[in-house]
Amino acid sequence: MAGSTHTVTNQAPPLVGYDVFSADRALAAAVGRHLDPDLREEVLGELSALGRTSGSAQVQEWGRLANENPPRLLTHDRYGDRLDEVEFHPSWHRLLGKGVSAGLTAAWDRPAGHLRRAAAFLVWTQVEAGNGCPLSMTHAAVPALRTDPDLAAEWEPRLTSMVYDRELRPAHLKAGALFGMGMTEKQGGSDVRANTTSARPLAEDGTYELIGHKWFCSAPMSDGFLVLAQAPGGLTCFLVPRVLADGTRNVFRIQRLKDKLGNRSNASAEVEFDGTWARRVGEEGRGVRTIIEMVAATRLDCVLGSAGLMRQAVAQAVHHCTYREAFGGKLADKPLMRNVLADLALESEAATTLALRLAAAYDDGGEQERALLRIVVPTAKYWVTKRCPPVAVEAAECLGGNGYVEESGMPRLVRESPLNSVWEGAGNVQALDVVRALQREPGALDAYLREVGQARGADHRLDGAIKDLLTELADLEGVEGRARRLAERLALVLQGSLLVRFAPPQVADAFCAGRLGGDGGAVFGTLPHTLDLASVVERARPVS
Repeated sequence: MAGSTHTVTNQAPPLVGYDVFSADRALAAAVGRHLDPDLREEVLGELSALGRTSGSAQVQEWGRLANENPPRLLTHDRYGDRLDEVEFHPSWHRLLGKGVSAGLTAAWDRPAGHLRRAAAFLVWTQVEAGNGCPLSMTHAAVPALRTDPDLAAEWEPRLTSMVYDRELRPAHLKAGALFGMGMTEKQGGSDVRANTTSARPLAEDGTYELIGHKWFCSAPMSDGFLVLAQAPGGLTCFLVPRVLADGTRNVFRIQRLKDKLGNRSNASAEVEFDGTWARRVGEEGRGVRTIIEMVAATRLDCVLGSAGLMRQAVAQAVHHCTYREAFGGKLADKPLMRNVLADLALESEAATTLALRLAAAYDDGGEQERALLRIVVPTAKYWVTKRCPPVAVEAAECLGGNGYVEESGMPRLVRESPLNSVWEGAGNVQALDVVRALQREPGALDAYLREVGQARGADHRLDGAIKDLLTELADLEGVEGRARRLAERLALVLQGSLLVRFAPPQVADAFCAGRLGGDGGAVFGTLPHTLDLASVVERARPVS
């Protein structure tokens, strides 16, 4: 019989069996703020149900298993014929199926569709972020397909379906379908106009044969893909179905799967086209313009994904420190740890509040809201995704050595944290897109200033930050070299404005002091000690 040398004490219980949505006060408040009262009961009930599913022990175990058993490429069958299939762990399919059934690809025609989907996406990706990629790509493909009414009529009902059908067969035989995307190539990266994949017109109008490659193809197990290729009229967007209408496999040769730092449950592939059948989407030579709405939607999902990851990291840190004792008391009650936790909580709440404001703008659809999105989507994509890695690392440190151990789940968050900054255009691409919006679309800046101006007079530090921003915007000479600085200031001022208007006074006060008033340091845990930090930490505590 094994002996016992000690009794295990002073360990935090697992953060499990809770409602991930309702326990996130900032998220629940943002949803309620932007929601039509007539929809309130329905949507909050829907999100709370997903929150309970996300916080369950079973679903969290699915996330662990999907991460620890990454996809496997099957290039050939036993007879030597090409398969080009990706094999996933059953937990991956369970997660993806739950995500589809929760409406994460069904935003476009539902009441408050983008708001409820954004909140659900933020909740669901906290379980395992890898399944967010196909959900995001499928959701985002809809506006691109709508440039061709016939294609939209054929594909949109399948993409917005709440049925997950994993089998590879002709799309017209499926109750639901998923989409991926292939834009970048070896020689170009973000410079998609350098793409060399060629598209040769076929006899049937609107159909082409593709020859070339894609260096990064997202979600290669999908039913269809939006890709860019050079047609006779220039760079053009195409739909590449995985299986043709007659049941034969399209030429879609998966060369290898990327061995990534994080996001390991999700497959990202290098693919070759060699006589691949494709259908044109939009006009020849207008590929970037056609696919840009898809890119904008996936960029918002990068913001949501980072906000979700930050929320999970902060929830784990606050939960641990609420139970863990050291030096005669709870860690969360120690002044310095409280400062760290509060600082992390501010970053998380600011990201969530900004992300949900953008989702509400999509639902509104008015001219001013569209102008606001034009400048704030790249601004938020730049800033929120940049803040994610330091939040994840600091939150892991709050658990001490426990946070450096795989079983804690924190290393998975740390590895995932840089991803959304790289996907859909890295930091410089986003900052330069902000500059283009300022230079080419005066309505975008006007919409931004109207938004932040709603909080003027409520906090002197915010007022000072707005004044300084206007001074910087007045002179755009040499703006490219300071595009990152400008994007950062735009993001912080907008976050400050939103928190001053909508967050509890303690949260807004601390944010303005640490982010806008020059009274915070370069690392977390350097907020003024005179603030009500205990209230900020308590608000972030994950208790349903």
